[in-house]
Amino acid sequence: MTTVTISVDNKTVTASAGDSVLKAALDAGIYIPHLCYDKRLLSHGGCRMCIVEIEGMRGFPAACTTAARDGMKVATSTPELDQVRLDTLELLLADHPADCLSCPANQRCELQKVAVFTGFRERSLKPIKTEHPVDDSNPFFKLDRNYCILCARCVRTCDEVTGVNAIEIIHRGDLSRVGTFGEMPIIDSICRSCGECVVACPVGALSLKAGTVATEETASVCPYCGVGCGLILGTRQGRIVSVRGDEANPASLGRLCVKGRFGIFEFVHHPERLSEAYIRRDGRLVPSTLEKAVSFTAGKLSGYRPDEIAVIASAKATNEDNYVLQKFTRAVLGTNNIDHCARL
Repeated sequence: MTTVTISVDNKTVTASAGDSVLKAALDAGIYIPHLCYDKRLLSHGGCRMCIVEIEGMRGFPAACTTAARDGMKVATSTPELDQVRLDTLELLLADHPADCLSCPANQRCELQKVAVFTGFRERSLKPIKTEHPVDDSNPFFKLDRNYCILCARCVRTCDEVTGVNAIEIIHRGDLSRVGTFGEMPIIDSICRSCGECVVACPVGALSLKAGTVATEETASVCPYCGVGCGLILGTRQGRIVSVRGDEANPASLGRLCVKGRFGIFEFVHHPERLSEAYIRRDGRLVPSTLEKAVSFTAGKLSGYRPDEIAVIASAKATNEDNYVLQKFTRAVLGTNNIDHCARL
């Protein structure tokens, strides 16, 4: 059997065999509250937000860890189920900061979405004022454990997606928190600063230090190497203000390294980046038109023997441009002295 048919809130849903109840419902446009679920990761069942009622099954199983079976009847909202979910959410929010307007995850916070969906209005539990240390050592993002809900999405992403295992849930009980080996700062750990943990975080515990809300987004390709990772560039007033991975790109599936996620800002708007052609005249660079610069370069090259010339191609150019360059080097200049800088 390649597909199964289940009923979710009396709506017929067809899912692939092996899919969880949560994935089947979400794919069908039926929202079930969830926090620890990420479609890139193995099911965890830690937050208990996606609990459901299933006919013939005891208790309230987590939809993310329950496989969809043919003929299954699922209810996502009943009075008893809603109350259990609300009580669980209140425990999560008891010690959570309430500064939503200034939180870096505001309007992108999945905890906000769950709170609104469940009808949460005010806290009745007295918070335990325990300040957790903030790790601000990484130049690109910070870890504020006071916002952390211990969903482990960042930890699981670092393990299952990147295979680095730089962070883990350390200690036990109410002392549990996200940390590194030996509780060293992130910058001193084996972290590669790829930012995948920041993408996975559903709240404001892991947040970028730079970045502004974009007014427009454009799909592009990372220029740093030949892999061809997809980028979604957010722009505002003609400047790049945000970068995220393009999940539709077959080369990267939304994943990025530190250069693709954080290196674009540095060179695109760098004040020393050349914005026009230059030629060297009387020992100094002077502005020129592109046509004059090409003619000047051609004249200079003609004064050298082929074995005196070397050419370096660039990963920041397209494959087509690099092909033309190597063809020009070998067929026109007559030399095989060509290399590539795909070691950025």
